[in-house]
Amino acid sequence: MKRTYLLTLLFVAGVCLNAFSQLNIAASKKLIQRIVPQHYQQFEVKYLTKASEEDRFEIESKNGKIVLSGNNGVAVASALNYYLKEYCNFEITWNGSNRNMPKVLPVIKEKISKTSPHELRYYLNYCTFSYSMAWWDWKRWEEEIDWMALNGINMPLAITGQEAIWQKVYKGMGFSDRDLQEFFTGPAYFGWFYMNNMDAWGGPLPQSWIDSHKDLQKKILARQRELGMIPVLPAFTGHVPKSFVKKFPEAKVDSVNWQGNFPNIYMLNPNDPMFSKIGEQFLKEQTREYGTDHYYSSDIFNELNPPSSDPKYLYDISEKVYSSMKKVDPKSVWVMQAWLFVSAHGRKFWTPERMQAFLKPVPDDKLIILDLYTENRPRWKNTEGYYGKKWVWNMLHNFGGNIGLFGKAQTIASEPARVLSDPMKGNYSGIGLTMEGIEQNPFIYQLMLDHVWNNEPIELEKWTNKYITRRYGVLDNNAVKAWEILLNTVYKDNNKDQGAPESILSGRPTFAQNSYWTWTDLYYDNREFVRAWDYLIKSADKLRNSDGFQYDIVDITRQAMANYATALQRQLAYTYYAGDVNTYEKESRRFLELLSDLDRLLATRKDFLLGIWIDDAKKWATNDAERKLYEFNAKDLVSMWGHKDITINDYSARQWSGLVENYYKQRWKIFFDQSLQKLKNNEIWDQAEFEKYIKDWEWNWVNRRETYPTNTKGDPVNVSKEMYNKYFPIIVNVNIVK
Repeated sequence: MKRTYLLTLLFVAGVCLNAFSQLNIAASKKLIQRIVPQHYQQFEVKYLTKASEEDRFEIESKNGKIVLSGNNGVAVASALNYYLKEYCNFEITWNGSNRNMPKVLPVIKEKISKTSPHELRYYLNYCTFSYSMAWWDWKRWEEEIDWMALNGINMPLAITGQEAIWQKVYKGMGFSDRDLQEFFTGPAYFGWFYMNNMDAWGGPLPQSWIDSHKDLQKKILARQRELGMIPVLPAFTGHVPKSFVKKFPEAKVDSVNWQGNFPNIYMLNPNDPMFSKIGEQFLKEQTREYGTDHYYSSDIFNELNPPSSDPKYLYDISEKVYSSMKKVDPKSVWVMQAWLFVSAHGRKFWTPERMQAFLKPVPDDKLIILDLYTENRPRWKNTEGYYGKKWVWNMLHNFGGNIGLFGKAQTIASEPARVLSDPMKGNYSGIGLTMEGIEQNPFIYQLMLDHVWNNEPIELEKWTNKYITRRYGVLDNNAVKAWEILLNTVYKDNNKDQGAPESILSGRPTFAQNSYWTWTDLYYDNREFVRAWDYLIKSADKLRNSDGFQYDIVDITRQAMANYATALQRQLAYTYYAGDVNTYEKESRRFLELLSDLDRLLATRKDFLLGIWIDDAKKWATNDAERKLYEFNAKDLVSMWGHKDITINDYSARQWSGLVENYYKQRWKIFFDQSLQKLKNNEIWDQAEFEKYIKDWEWNWVNRRETYPTNTKGDPVNVSKEMYNKYFPIIVNVNIVK
C-alpha cells in the first residue's frame, strides 16, 4: 500500500516536472520568435539539469541548428543574447537597436558554456515605475521582460496593480471609496505612494485604472514566471489612509512628513497589534490574486527617519515587519532597498549600532539588502557586508529620468567582479540595476549587465569597441575615436553625487549658476567632449542607417547644445550685471534660438518626444475626465513635479521636443522680457518676484490641455549635421567652469 502510494506520488511529480519543463521550453521558443522572427526555427532549446546553485547555459551547433541550453528560461534567453551579440553583431537596447541578421547563421565550432557568479540579478526601483513606466501597456511590458531575460535579470520588482489589493483590504475593514480617494495618488506618483511619502496627489484614481492594472499585473507576472524569473511583490509597510485615525482612534499611528510642501501621511506603528493583522491580510489577498514567489519588498523608512533612535525600538520594528510576512508565508524573504542607509540624512541616523539592531531579528538567509547606490555610496564596506545578510551590488546611476550623458564606466567595469574576491564582502549575492529612470545612456547599462555571466573585471576599451561594432554594425575608425573621448569625458569616473549634470535651460530661469534641482557644473572639459561630436559627424554618412548611431548622434548633439546653453546663460548673467542692454538683448535672442534649434533636433527621434509620453498617458482613459487627469499627471511630473510651491520643481526635467519649445523656452522668454525691462529702467532684478509670477505660469501650463506631436519630423543625421555646422565652431572654444 505504502509502496503503491509512493510510486503514485513519484509519477505525479514526474508528470508535473515534465509539464513545467515543456511550458518553459514553449515560453523560451516564443521569446526567440519575438526576438528573431525570421530565424527562430533555426534555434533549438534544451534544458540543463541544475548541478549547483549557479545558473548556467550552453550554446552549440548541432544538426544544422543553434542549440541553446540552460537551467531556466532566463539562462536560455541569455544564451540567445550571447550568440546574437558575439556571432551576429545583434543588440537590443532601449535607445537604438541593431537587429540585422546574417542570412546564414554562423556555426559554433566549439561548445560555449557560461556560469553566472551572481545568484541574484535584481532590476528596478520604485521610482522607475513612475519616471519611466507610468503609462506602459502590455506591449511595452512584453518588450521589457524580453530585454530582462536576454540580459540575465532574474529578480524584477513587480509592483503594478497594488491598488486593487489595497482597495480590497481596506474596504474589508470598512473604509469607503472617499477614504481611498484621499489615499491613492495619481498614476505618475505611485512610486512615492508605495514608499510611504505621499497620499492623494494627482488623484482621485479612477476605478478603471485599478481594474485594468490588476489585469496587466497578471500578464506581467505570468510572463516573468514562465521565463524563470522571481518577481518581488510588495508587503505591508504601515502606510494607512488618513481616515484611519478616526476609524481606529486607539491605534498607534505616527504622522510623518516627507517633503515640507506635502501634507503628512500616516504610518501605523509596527508595535500596534493591527500592523500584523493588516500585513497578513494584505499578503493573503495578494497571493490569492497574483500568487507568490516568496520574495517581498518592504521599505518602511524611505527618506524618513524612524520616530525613535532606540536600538530596541528598531529591533522590534524589523521583527514585526518580518513576522507579519512569515506568519502568512513561512518561506518569506524580505527584500529591502537600502536607500534609508545611504541617503544623505539616513547616513547620519543609521549608526552601526542602530543598523545592527534593525537587521538582527531577520535570519541571514531571509533578508536581501539592495545596496542601492553602490557605485557611488557603497554602504557594504563599512557594515562588514551588511553584518552577514545577503546583499546585492546595485548601480543607481539615474535620478528623475534625466537624460544627460553620464556614467562611471571605470567603476562599473571593474567593481562588481572585484568584490567577488574581496575578503570583506560578506554574503555578497548578486548585482542589480536600481535606477530611478530608464531609456537613457544605453551604453552604461549594457556595460553593467555584462557582469551577469562574467566573474572578471571588464577590459573597458576592448568591450567598448565590441559595443560599437554591435551597435553600428561596423567598427568605424572615427566612431572608435569618438568613444575614446566619451570614455574620458562624460563616462569617466567622477565626483558627481546626484546623477548627470543638468543644463540650465531646463531649470527655472535665474542668473545664478544653478537652479533648485538643476545642478550644472561639469566634471569634464566641454571642449574635449565636443571633439567626440566632431568624430561622429565624420562617420555620419557611413553609419547613417544604423538605428543606434542615429540615436547617439542626436544625443551627443543634444548634450553639446545643452552644455552651450549653460555657458551662454552664465555669459548673459555677466552681461546683465554689467548693464550692457544691447548685448543682453542680442544674446538672449541667441539663447532662445538655441532652444528652438534643440527642440527641432529632438523632434527627429521618438526617444525625445513629449507627445508620446502624454499620448501614452491618455490612452488609459475611458472618458474625458480621466484623459484630463492623466494628462495632468504626465505633464506635472516632468515639470513642476507637484503643486505650485513644491521645492523639487524640475527634478524630473527632460530635454524632449515639445517640452523645450513650449515650456523651457517660454519660461526663459518671460524671464528675458522682464529682466530686460528692468535693465532698461535701471531697476534691481527681483528673483523672488519673478518666481512668484512664473509659478502661476507653470501651473497654468501643467493644467492646459494641448496636443503634441507623436511622430518624428526631420532626418536625425541631417539635422545633427546642420546643428554641428551652426554651433560646433562656437562650442569647441567654450569651456564651462564653476
